[in-house]
Amino acid sequence: MDNIAVFASGSGSNAENIIRHFNGGNTASVKLVVCNKENAQVLERAANLGVPSVVLPREELTCADPQRLLTLLEENGISLIVLAGYLLKIPEALTIRFKERIINIHPALLPKFGGKGMYGMNVHRAVIEAGEAESGITIHLVDAVYDNGKILFQATCPVIPTDTPESLAAKIHALEKEHFPAVVEKYISR
Repeated sequence: MDNIAVFASGSGSNAENIIRHFNGGNTASVKLVVCNKENAQVLERAANLGVPSVVLPREELTCADPQRLLTLLEENGISLIVLAGYLLKIPEALTIRFKERIINIHPALLPKFGGKGMYGMNVHRAVIEAGEAESGITIHLVDAVYDNGKILFQATCPVIPTDTPESLAAKIHALEKEHFPAVVEKYISR
């Protein structure tokens, strides 16, 4: 059975969805939540679901030698990292150690609307401003470049003329909730 660490930076709805799915007796178990913000709602969600969490400062999560983080993951027997609304770039040392074992969800159809600064409402605004007819989610492996790893899965939704960033975000959130845990499970079971 795989032990998962979920990395998150915000409210944690995707993290909660992953925890509920896997800690219900499936092919893996979420053993740890790693966060970079001490007031993030994901910490409360993790506590309510009985999953330990740790807050590490940005400097430790983005440095070239994240030894404390690597030790923490090793001590918890982590074999897979799932990024669920995690906003920091993963250091190369981690992408090497966990090659093809870090999965991210992105709220757009990569390769469009990816890269530094492309998260949350920034993505939805950019999609609408570009006049795109559809948007969606991309679940992909993480490498040393933002939003660049191998795509595992994409799902789409229409973008209609009356959509706002908020209404598009609601459509994207529904796709995330429906597909993210299943795609992670399928990847683990491959």
